[in-house]
Amino acid sequence: MAVPPVPSVPPAPSVVARLRAAGCVFAEEEAELLLSAARTPEELGTMVERRAAGHPLEHVVGWAEFRGLRVTVGEGVFVPRRRTEFLVERAEALARRGGTVVVDLCCGSGALGAALVTALDGAELYAADIDPAAVRCARRNVAPVGGQVYEGDLYGPLPAGLRGRVDVLLANVPYVPTGEVELLPAEARDHEARVALDGGADGLDVLRRVTGEATAWLAPGGSLLFETSERQAPTATAIVAAAGLTPHVATCEDRYATVVIGTHD
Repeated sequence: MAVPPVPSVPPAPSVVARLRAAGCVFAEEEAELLLSAARTPEELGTMVERRAAGHPLEHVVGWAEFRGLRVTVGEGVFVPRRRTEFLVERAEALARRGGTVVVDLCCGSGALGAALVTALDGAELYAADIDPAAVRCARRNVAPVGGQVYEGDLYGPLPAGLRGRVDVLLANVPYVPTGEVELLPAEARDHEARVALDGGADGLDVLRRVTGEATAWLAPGGSLLFETSERQAPTATAIVAAAGLTPHVATCEDRYATVVIGTHD
């Protein structure tokens, strides 16, 4: 019986050309990722067309790199930004070694919490998000580091026994003002959950809710860390101070990152 011919994988130059024609700036690098991720020629063709249509590369291949980890990222889930690695670096610098209790609110894929406890020894991790798709994704990333993920609004689903015990509270809250969401790149605007982007009229509504309860959950000496824009930092700092935390702003010019830290003295 004749053996059917095996479909050939499209050559890299044709993939690069398709991506470049679609406006992908880093077409060569993206083509290499797609070629390595696809298991069949048919799957490669689908992946290339999805990317050419504007889907985030991370959604197409199913993962994102974050602080050396390969983080699973499902369709519609917020893609962790490389600039946010600065937030995790600041958290690691503040964390005590051994027995650190970490909470990751608005966790999305769970990348921040997973990266932090990977860098710490013997840390406990609890994460939460209101988006069911994000929770499903986060469980895949957090389980390998021994963490727990809860579905619900901010602190609501967390175990009550964590109150007053949290050493590091990561809150990658949405901070894009509602009126500016439509100005975001299409990859974010069209393919990530609105709840992960829209921070209300001035972009700080979710932050206000997080800081309003932070002192009840933080241990003495514990810290809340969140990312914001440079122009929002003064208002965010005032919100942190009004909540009874001592604020500090850290910046990384190379990554255009601004992190506000509130310490529970």
